[in-house]
Amino acid sequence: MTTGTQEAEELLLIEEADAWFEYLEATRGQTAVRYREVEPWAWARLTQRLRAIRARRAKLRPAAA
Repeated sequence: MTTGTQEAEELLLIEEADAWFEYLEATRGQTAVRYREVEPWAWARLTQRLRAIRARRAKLRPAAA
């Protein structure tokens, strides 16, 4: 794995962690009613971000081979 690929992989890991932290920030400490309002949006945003990260990670793998 080249240094550039390794750095890109590390940045994707950081972005993935950030996506999870964003989800937790949005949902933590909410009242039950507010949680039911916010959670579907937060989950959709998280899955969208994770899907984009997986797509970019998949593009990195062939470049590393």
